[in-house]
Amino acid sequence: MSEKYYVTDSELSERFPLYTRANVGEVFPDPVTPLTGSGIMFHSEIAWREAWERIGAFRMDEFPADEMAQLGIVGGYCYLNASIIRLFGERAPGLTWKDMDEQFFGAQPGIPPYVAVDGDEDLAATEKIGGTFGWALSLTKIDDLDELTEDRTDTRKLRADRPDYSAMTDEEIWQLYAIAAPEQRRYFSHHIFTTYMATVPVGIISAVATAVGRPDLIMPIIAGIGQVDSAEPSHVMWDLGRSAAASAEVTAAFDAGVHGMLDRLRRSGAADVATWLEQFEAFLYEFGSRGPNEWESRSNSWETHPELALSAIDRMRIAPAGMAPGRQFETRAAERATVSAILLAMVEGDAETHGQLSAAIASSAAWLPGRERTKTNNIRFIHELRVALRELGRRMVEAGGFDEIEDFAMVQEDEWPALLAAPTSMLDIVRQRRAEYDDLLTREPPFIFDGHPEPPSAWRVKGEDVPDKLVAGDTLQGMPGCPGSAEGRARVILDSHDPRALEPGDILIAPITDPSWTPLFVPSAAVVVDVGAALSHAIIVSRELGIPCVISATQATEKIPDGAMIKVNGDTGVVTILSLE
Repeated sequence: MSEKYYVTDSELSERFPLYTRANVGEVFPDPVTPLTGSGIMFHSEIAWREAWERIGAFRMDEFPADEMAQLGIVGGYCYLNASIIRLFGERAPGLTWKDMDEQFFGAQPGIPPYVAVDGDEDLAATEKIGGTFGWALSLTKIDDLDELTEDRTDTRKLRADRPDYSAMTDEEIWQLYAIAAPEQRRYFSHHIFTTYMATVPVGIISAVATAVGRPDLIMPIIAGIGQVDSAEPSHVMWDLGRSAAASAEVTAAFDAGVHGMLDRLRRSGAADVATWLEQFEAFLYEFGSRGPNEWESRSNSWETHPELALSAIDRMRIAPAGMAPGRQFETRAAERATVSAILLAMVEGDAETHGQLSAAIASSAAWLPGRERTKTNNIRFIHELRVALRELGRRMVEAGGFDEIEDFAMVQEDEWPALLAAPTSMLDIVRQRRAEYDDLLTREPPFIFDGHPEPPSAWRVKGEDVPDKLVAGDTLQGMPGCPGSAEGRARVILDSHDPRALEPGDILIAPITDPSWTPLFVPSAAVVVDVGAALSHAIIVSRELGIPCVISATQATEKIPDGAMIKVNGDTGVVTILSLE
């Protein structure tokens, strides 16, 4: 049994030993809390296995019951099993382990090669995967994905039917949570299945474009699709920013700072202020589940901490009209149609390739936005759990059992019944876990490990051993994310909570992005992120909004001087330091 560094840590797989933070950092960028580790993570592991079985790639008996195979937690941080993903690439027709590495690792250095072992080859699995792929290519629009529409309907209904927790006992609230939480397995399984189906059209488009010597056509074809749910709040926030700019009193409230802003506006009797507040409340109702680290119930959302949303709207309200997200999208959509026709014309003489490419382009319009829809469905569900748990947390603070509302996440699922019976019984344990959690927050978990990693005490402390800053004329090579180029002032933003330094036309430099960062893309001239790959959030959203993007620019947030004038080339992945103004 491996050593546990934190209460959440799990058993790791011996059969599948390669683990990575790639992409999973967009879901769980911070340490996993004890509550999430003992509940949601288990449901997610089983859901992932069910998705693999549905695809045809694995049998359930290939995963030992006593370990976290697809997901693992080390030092509190969640990891994704790269060995399993590589094996999927080897078993899937038309794919290889290298294709999967490109999807999930991007240009990250130090990735060990795949080594085959007995049992990797499975012709029956290959045949089943081929049938699933063929079915996936037959769907051409997101509305064809019926289960995602049903999930959206169900999670919206959860919000509409939210109970009055103030009228419920502690035990009733906990039972509601305990009964509801396993439902996350359904939503997450759909998310994983859709994620892998999204690799099918992208893989075909990439292969054909590369084969004819036009890899530059790949990105424009998978951009400008539309119906990306995680980008939708940005359009509404843009409108809220325009409405705020049209009201002198709302503008003055923003200028005075977002802290306490809503209370100040509610004391106003002006009609235009009342209208704006009504619009903002409607926004919170629809999108209040979003926020930083939103898969973790401990994290604040736009509903529980509206200042997070107001800060992003503040950046949009001062942006020029030409940066409207809808306008950028129209440009990308037109380019997608044009470039698709060019690539199809290049293979017109090969009927089989032409047919596959045509099907891939059409099906990408279903699966790429479908992946973001599954994320949104999951987030809505988790947020309703969050609201219930926060009420319990509030009551525990009043009873002297917690120091803060968010301490509810420091209690494991099986510990809650006893805690409710004796509210102060775990105070010391909760404090100890929170202190350990806070220490892990200061550590930089390794991006990848094979077998077992070093203990967290050996991990780099954030802010230490910082590399030298780049100087004028230096370049940083990343991966192309969204085509186009832009010049502007680099703004290194490490936390989406506080984007006040970001001015319209600046270039956003971020460690990694999740949907809470999406509104910051809108006023930015371009986006550069430390890590990322072909299916990462930064790429999908930048393509939707039409913003040049470079991903997998290793240590960009540490190497690029804040305030430097830089050029971002989203076609080549090169970031150039122009001057250190």
